[in-house]
Amino acid sequence: MLDKISERLMDAAQPMRVHLIGVAGSGMSGLAGLLIGMGHHVSGSDRVTSGETQRLQKLGLAFSTPHTAEAVKDCCLVVYSSAIKPSNPARQAAEEAGIQCILRAELLAAILHTRDGIIVCGTHGKTTTSALGAHLLRKTGQNPCHYVGAEIPVLGANAHWDPDGTLMIAEGDESDGTLVNYRPAHTIVLNIEAEHLDFYTGLDHIKEVFGQTVSQTRGMVIYCGDDENATEVCSSHPGAVSYGFGKADFRAENIVEHGGRTLFDVVRRGEVLGRVELGIPGRHNVLNALAAIALNDGLGVPFDDYARPLATFAGARRRFEKKYVSENYRIVDDYGHHPTEIEATLQTAQTLSPKRTVVFFQPHRYSRTQLLAPEFGKALAKADLVFISDVYAASETPIEGVSGQTIIDEVLKHDGVKCLSAPDISTAHYQIGNALRPGDLLITLGAGNVHEVATKIARDLAVVEEVQAASDEDVIRLYEPMRKHTTILIGGPAQFWVEPSTFAGFAAAVNYFKDRSIPVRILGRGSNLLVRDGGIRGAVIHPKGGDFSEVYAEGETIVAGVGVRFKKVASVAQKAGIGGFEWMEGIPGNVGGGLRMNAGAMGIETFDQVISVTFLDEDNEIRSRNKDEIGFSYRNVPELRRNYAMQATFVGARDGAETIQGKLDESRKKRLTSQPIAASAGCIFKNPEQAGIGAGQLIDELGLKGLHSGNAEISEIHGNFFTNTGGATAADVLDLIRQATMKAKSERGIELETEVQILGEDKFEF
Repeated sequence: MLDKISERLMDAAQPMRVHLIGVAGSGMSGLAGLLIGMGHHVSGSDRVTSGETQRLQKLGLAFSTPHTAEAVKDCCLVVYSSAIKPSNPARQAAEEAGIQCILRAELLAAILHTRDGIIVCGTHGKTTTSALGAHLLRKTGQNPCHYVGAEIPVLGANAHWDPDGTLMIAEGDESDGTLVNYRPAHTIVLNIEAEHLDFYTGLDHIKEVFGQTVSQTRGMVIYCGDDENATEVCSSHPGAVSYGFGKADFRAENIVEHGGRTLFDVVRRGEVLGRVELGIPGRHNVLNALAAIALNDGLGVPFDDYARPLATFAGARRRFEKKYVSENYRIVDDYGHHPTEIEATLQTAQTLSPKRTVVFFQPHRYSRTQLLAPEFGKALAKADLVFISDVYAASETPIEGVSGQTIIDEVLKHDGVKCLSAPDISTAHYQIGNALRPGDLLITLGAGNVHEVATKIARDLAVVEEVQAASDEDVIRLYEPMRKHTTILIGGPAQFWVEPSTFAGFAAAVNYFKDRSIPVRILGRGSNLLVRDGGIRGAVIHPKGGDFSEVYAEGETIVAGVGVRFKKVASVAQKAGIGGFEWMEGIPGNVGGGLRMNAGAMGIETFDQVISVTFLDEDNEIRSRNKDEIGFSYRNVPELRRNYAMQATFVGARDGAETIQGKLDESRKKRLTSQPIAASAGCIFKNPEQAGIGAGQLIDELGLKGLHSGNAEISEIHGNFFTNTGGATAADVLDLIRQATMKAKSERGIELETEVQILGEDKFEF
């Protein structure tokens, strides 16, 4: 059957009409590119579009989405992958119409048989080796066709058809047994391990399939002599050529790894051919390079001709692919989803000498996770910090009791490594990005969509490093959990978290973000604040230490930075013998928040004592204004919603030590007896201006004290305090606010207005 298809493929006078089901995938899109290059009429369908479908449409692909019966009308041939079910409408329609339908691997075999085919197969390393082999063949002027299962920057595309070439090198997939379809001129066998056991009955079954392909090979069988199973299957073939670190026809000696590159001597049957530089890191890639070297040598290419291009090979997408590199951080993405691949990747990582190796691993398939869990645990334990996601199903049905936790349990059996769950790929970057520290190497590992996490972190980490470069004194972190910085202990992550300690650093940070239209929020101690569970998009600037923690008495005034707690202001005033600040002892927040909200207690408000405020103006100038130049009202200072306070001067009056102490005790007693001890944001509602009743009393009269929503509660002690009883979410608190607001309106006709500031997004969206 395949021979007839090969003949039809080479009949340029009668182009075929071929439809590919699932054409957006890397394997099927490569076939589409080959068919178009051969001059055939190609259509394809998929549930989604991709960069490859868009590129191929420009070359002539007729693309449609979703899959439909109409798409296969008038086709000569329909091609599908093993993931396409018989119920797929396009496949079903083709079979009902009597159109020939074949698997992806069968079409690739038919195309390969039109040339002197070179098939690269093995459990690991196929993509890199086939790409490297194609690169060397191209650079040595042999005009090869190629088919590789990933995007290869140095090759320009994952597949290419050259009408003038006589060679074709292709990556052969062993996962579903279709490897037996190939009758190549030459075969490269990289390794043979127990893998894809959802299809194979065991290792002997796998070796049987590889053995058949080897027996159907006309010329060289190049195999890794360090792999026991590959040696067993390949060594007796008349065209057998071995490579490796041990006894082999082609060996690598004097290996040096440095800065993401690898140097080694190539030794052929005892003869040193010369020293080469490989443009990618890792001893496993030295083996891959030896396979490509043995191929070129066997094809008669001189050493110098194929040695030079080794240095220009930059690797395949998702094979130790650099996503971000700076002096302080390195982010790499890798397709590794088998324990052997992970072990090789982590071994390569160590050659870069990071302070810590941080790994985010996405298990691929429930069956693989169940069968190889101990091996995964052993391999991942070589990292310093590991995060594990939920299992990427890859069309498999979940297996009860098998999850990401299965691998976490295995990793934790090994000493010296911390392993945490980050189940949701869409939000995992918040947890992982926040854990990164200078000197870290982050590797995202897996065959699913884990690479999305690396992309997001790399994007935002570039911003962090730019801000850090502008002000070395600032503490800057990604995705800081706001629950750590609010008195109610609730809140999703801040996209960018900055802690400047100087006025100049503060101004520089604000200016950086504003220039780039990145939203800016200023945060004090986090009282009177509720951050939604989705966190805060943009920058949260938290003035801390240095200029912002300075507080001192001067005559009858107190000068305090916005990072100073009101309790500290009251204490400094007491020591200086200045009265009038005692009420501040009962305010949980900082000077900055108190200024912005005109906070108050015991009948006194912040701006009753303000003389002047120093702030960063809208034009990014640091200025001071007197109190009479600043508009303020009950819990509202519009001026400080546009500008950013940095320091304030307050006035008091000389008073006796006993009087001051008495008022402080009174303020402290009132706070302890009238306010709950549990975590809260302070008063939730403003007192209704015309109702003649406080918000707390109103909520009490409505019978709402003690009302729960999730782990949030309306306090039994004070009705205007909503508390976090442990693990509450912003959604819990917002539900209580909604219920109290509706009941006040329906039963008393009173419109309650929140005093607490509510910020952020409902869902994680950055």
